[in-house]
Amino acid sequence: MPRVDWKAVHDDDFRVPTHLALADLTTELTQMLGDPDPRRRDELALPVLVTWIQRGVYDDLLPGLGDGMAAGLRVGLGERGTDTVFRRSFSVLVLSVCIERDTERPLVPGGKVLDWADRVATWLLAEQDVRGYVPGKGWAHAVAHGADAVGALAASPHFGAPELTVLLDVLGERVVGHVEHLFVNHEADRLALATVALLRRERVPFDVLEAWLDRLVSTAIQRSRSTRLHRDPDLDTGNLDLYLRALYLQLAIGPRPPATRADLLLLLVDSLRALNTPFLGAPDRRTAVHRRSVPGA
Repeated sequence: MPRVDWKAVHDDDFRVPTHLALADLTTELTQMLGDPDPRRRDELALPVLVTWIQRGVYDDLLPGLGDGMAAGLRVGLGERGTDTVFRRSFSVLVLSVCIERDTERPLVPGGKVLDWADRVATWLLAEQDVRGYVPGKGWAHAVAHGADAVGALAASPHFGAPELTVLLDVLGERVVGHVEHLFVNHEADRLALATVALLRRERVPFDVLEAWLDRLVSTAIQRSRSTRLHRDPDLDTGNLDLYLRALYLQLAIGPRPPATRADLLLLLVDSLRALNTPFLGAPDRRTAVHRRSVPGA
């Protein structure tokens, strides 16, 4: 049974209860992050943890709290369609708030943040349960929450060009990874937001970005061409298409675009043409490999 009336904590402006140690309160909240009941997970536990982190309640304990959230990424990893996804997904969401708090005011050693980044990247690429909304249980949204964490890492002062390039590759691998259904709950938008956060750092060379886009489009198209009849070929290109459309929209009309926006938009236009040649015609500037790869091009 819960030892705290968490609704009362909400109603009391999220004041920290004094009858239990903070460690005990945190243990209960962490368990609630994996609860299949969306009220206990989304409406009670998550706002308390986020508010306490942002208000500095955990400032002296932030490395340990982040480690606890990172440990939650391993719970049931590899499972698909089970309730363990909630613990993983909401752990990474809380971890992203820990990272943002450290960016706001340095509280965590750089090596620790890099370790968190490695755990997030490993988990995000290995996550098999990519459900968005689960009827009766609310949001799972592992990919979307993972994207939020990548976006928080991208804004961290601990990250330079090499680390940001790795994050870019993680985002790319996630959108061209093997899936059983397309991202239909705005995961592509969240991944695009994370990418823009990375691009705003202006640290990744433009030629690296160009090669990265080339690689993603070529990989997705080649997989689609080699797909057997029992698998929908759109599963190989669809998530990348959704992601590139979302990224184009973010760069075109979103706030605080990077200085390279105009050139990036041109690259995205060519990438989208390569993925949608039957509707848009062949790309003008892309490499020959794309023209050879697109069916009917």
